[in-house]
Amino acid sequence: MKTLLLTGATGFVGFNMLAQEAQQGTRILAPVRSAEKLRRRLECEGISHADVVPLETDPSKWGDLRPTHALLSAGVLFARTREEYNSVNVDWTLRVLDVLPRDCRVVVLSSQAAGGPTPAGRQARRETDADTPLTMYGQSKLELERAIRRLHSGRAITILRPPMVLGAGDSATLQLFKVAAGPLRPKPGLRKKEYSFIDVRDLLEAIRVSWQSNQVGPYYIASDRSITDLELIHYAALSCNANGLTVPMPQVFIKCLSWIVDSHPKLRAAAPSLTRDRVLDLWVDRWVVDSSSFRETTRWESKHTPEDSLQSACDFYVRTGQLNIKCKQPP
Repeated sequence: MKTLLLTGATGFVGFNMLAQEAQQGTRILAPVRSAEKLRRRLECEGISHADVVPLETDPSKWGDLRPTHALLSAGVLFARTREEYNSVNVDWTLRVLDVLPRDCRVVVLSSQAAGGPTPAGRQARRETDADTPLTMYGQSKLELERAIRRLHSGRAITILRPPMVLGAGDSATLQLFKVAAGPLRPKPGLRKKEYSFIDVRDLLEAIRVSWQSNQVGPYYIASDRSITDLELIHYAALSCNANGLTVPMPQVFIKCLSWIVDSHPKLRAAAPSLTRDRVLDLWVDRWVVDSSSFRETTRWESKHTPEDSLQSACDFYVRTGQLNIKCKQPP
C-alpha cells in the first residue's frame, strides 16, 4: 500500500495533492499544527479522512512510520526576517528528511525564486544559469537545495522549482480577483511584466512523474506558455464577468506602501505579502523559465492554459464564499 508523508497538507499545493491521493486510497501522514483544522477542511471538501493520519510537527516524535513516498511542500511564504524563513524552509525540512527512510521517494518543492529572475537579454532562465535570488524567501529555498545536495547525496530526492502556481484552492491570488472585479484595476509598475506559471493540476502530475523517475534536479517546471501581468488581470476579470479599466501604478508608490505596511503590525497582518523584501520581485520585468530539461527527461507535459487556471481559481473562491461575485459559466 502506498503511504505518503505530506508536509503542507493544509496549504494550496499540499491539500490538492491530499485530495487526489485520498481518492486513490493512499494512506497519508500529515504533520500539521492543528489536526482539528485539517479535519474541518476535509469535511468541508467532502473528503474521507479515514486514511489521513495527522502527525505532530516534531519529526522526532513520529516513530517508525516508513512512508513509501514523500512530498515536502510546507514553507513560509511571507516573513519579516531571514530567521523566520529558514526555521521552516530550511531547518524543519531538513529534520523531516533526516527521519525518512533512505528508500522513500521524495519530492521537495523549492521555487523559481531560488534561481531568480530571467537573466538580462535572455528569453528564459535555465538550470545552467547562475542562481541570483532577490529575496530572503528565495535565498532560503536556495539554501535548502544546497543543504540537501550536501547532506543527502545518493538519495532519491527530486527538487522542483515551480513558478507562480494557479488553480483551485489558492489563497495568494484572491486579491487579484478582488482587484479584477472592480471598476479600476491597479497594476504594479508602468512597464509590462512577463511570468511563467503552472496550473496546480500540472504541478501534481509533475510530482508524480518525479516519484517514478528518481531524477535529482533542481528542475524548473512550468507551462509552455508564459503570461503577462496585463493578461493576468484580464483573464481574472473575464472569470469574474467584470469590465474595468487597468491602471498602471508607479513602482515607487508600491515601494512606499510596502514601507508603511512593514511599519504597522495590523497592516502586516492584513497584507502579509506586501513586505519590503517580497516587493523586490516586482521591480523585475521578466520571470520566465525554460522547463525543457524536465520535459525531455520525464516526458511530462503541461495541459492547462492560464484562462483555465484562473477560471478554476475563481470558481473555488465563489464556492467557498471568499468572493461574492457570479463567475463566468463554462460553455
